[in-house]
Order: sequence, then structure tokens, then C-alpha cells
Amino acid sequence: MKLYGTVMTARLKVPFEAFEEAMNARKNPAGAVSGSLMRVDDGVTVVGTYIFESKEAYVALGELPEQGEWYSSVIAPMLDGDATWLDGYIALSQ
Repeated sequence: MKLYGTVMTARLKVPFEAFEEAMNARKNPAGAVSGSLMRVDDGVTVVGTYIFESKEAYVALGELPEQGEWYSSVIAPMLDGDATWLDGYIALSQ
């Protein structure tokens, strides 16, 4: 199985805890394996990693209108500018 995922970096306009709560309130999508958030020591940068069973599962999530609506109405307003997304296949360490 080839896992696929994304790493997101962004600057927050809200406290990390508010962002974390908003992210955790959303049910895990189909095909999701894991996700995590890191608060960077500067206090305003956040890094998220999200792993999926396949690239197809990741792309399918991105194509859902409700995903785009949730992101633009809930998450984007918490960010200071646009997030940066890096997508790719993942090799897990043993």
C-alpha cells in the first residue's frame, strides 16, 4: 500500500487552541489514516500533516464541495494569508 498525504504550513490569526479545536471538530474523511498539528515555537505558525490510504482518497476529499466550503468558511478566516500545501507519497519509518 502506498500512502499519500500533505503537509500544510500557515500563520495563524487566532490562538493555536482555537485552530486545533476547529480542526478536531471535523470528522475524519474516508481514507484518512492519521493527522497531526504542530504549534511552532514562534507562536503563530502551524504545521499540519495528513496521511491518506491513497492519492485517490486524498484527491476525492479535495473534490468534495462541502470540504471546500468548510475550509473557506471555518479554517481560512483563522489564517493570516494562504496556507502552503506540499503533497506526495509517504514512506513510513519502522
